Amino acid sequence: MEELKALGATVTELRFALDTFYFLISGALVMWMAAGFAMLEAGLVRSKNTTEILTKNVCLYSIACIMYLIVGYNIMYVDNAEAGWLPSLGGLIGSQAADADHALESDFFFQVVFVATAMSIVSGAVAERMKLWAFLLFSVVMTAVIYPVEGYWTWGGGFLSAAGFFDFAGSGIVHMAGASAAVAGVLLLGARKGKYGPNGQVNPIPGSNLPMATLGMFILWMGWFGFNGGSQLLVSDAENASAVAKIFVNTNSAAAFGSVSALIVCKMVWGKADLTMILNGALAGLVAITADPLSPSLPLAGVIGLVAGGLVVFSIVMFDRVKIDDPVGAISVHGVAGLFGLLVVPVSNADATLLGQLYGAGVIFAWVFAASLVVWYVLKVTMGIRVTEEEEYNGMDASDCGIDAYPEFVSLKSAS
Repeated sequence: MEELKALGATVTELRFALDTFYFLISGALVMWMAAGFAMLEAGLVRSKNTTEILTKNVCLYSIACIMYLIVGYNIMYVDNAEAGWLPSLGGLIGSQAADADHALESDFFFQVVFVATAMSIVSGAVAERMKLWAFLLFSVVMTAVIYPVEGYWTWGGGFLSAAGFFDFAGSGIVHMAGASAAVAGVLLLGARKGKYGPNGQVNPIPGSNLPMATLGMFILWMGWFGFNGGSQLLVSDAENASAVAKIFVNTNSAAAFGSVSALIVCKMVWGKADLTMILNGALAGLVAITADPLSPSLPLAGVIGLVAGGLVVFSIVMFDRVKIDDPVGAISVHGVAGLFGLLVVPVSNADATLLGQLYGAGVIFAWVFAASLVVWYVLKVTMGIRVTEEEEYNGMDASDCGIDAYPEFVSLKSAS
């Protein structure tokens, strides 16, 4: 009898260790998505703004980690009422539950890299004309309060969760939330100089480094296996391990179908294979499948990616026509494809309803957009959020960072 108890305790400890390790590795993959966003955005902006966009990505990740540790995690998860709307502001992280499946610190690490992902989405949409310090101050509020509040309403057991809203890994909670904050910023910020002509024409502003942007997309694709696969939370038994395997395959298929869909749409509409649209097509497939990468059959996951990849092309064109300037297509990829992913969940998941998904998406957008609009407006009337015309013309690398990412030449003076 004692031997059986000892064996059971050993198995429990091994499962605890395995699930904790899986959580940490998944979190590390999601953390690597910060590099993907940095490379993607750096490749899709002009060379004169590259250093500044890289600076933003390094600093926003660091700010997210600090603010979520100090404030955000408490708001989202600690001592909150079930089905409530007002967080309790509980103690820092809390204590390890006796029957927990994994170390609580591994849960925190996995959650904090999600916060940084949401903030990274904003970075690309406001690129090339927003003041660096205004963006960083917004990052503090977004990662400390705005994201954690809607996170509590959903993953933290708040009222949206109780209402039946379903979002497995964050098509709405992470991606659409980031896009909602971006829309608010872009509306107050305005378009880049020269982007739109007086007669409504749209002037393309090509990125500076498409190899770098492509690398960024593949890094994001790889990191998404941690993003979606880690959201299963457990891997230490046959049922959960099989679920993780299916999530990986569905996630990969949605991205692949999304890129091919964007390729076909571009060929049909413009007669060209637009690489930037293909990159965004793959990402749109990833965003859409994130709402539920487990329930769909393997063919259905491909269909979801196929639709999302085509949808994002038309969405990017539509936003340009209404003069909402998004240099990297982040609002379309994460907002439009994120909403599509949420709405398609009931097709394969009997636990979700279209009404519940619409309700959740509406609440998330309303809260994040309204709160972000207030913060952006306060920043605009106090310190300003847009650089001067001269700074925009010369590039933000010179004004904000003092160093070019691609210097044409370096002059060296003789020591003599």
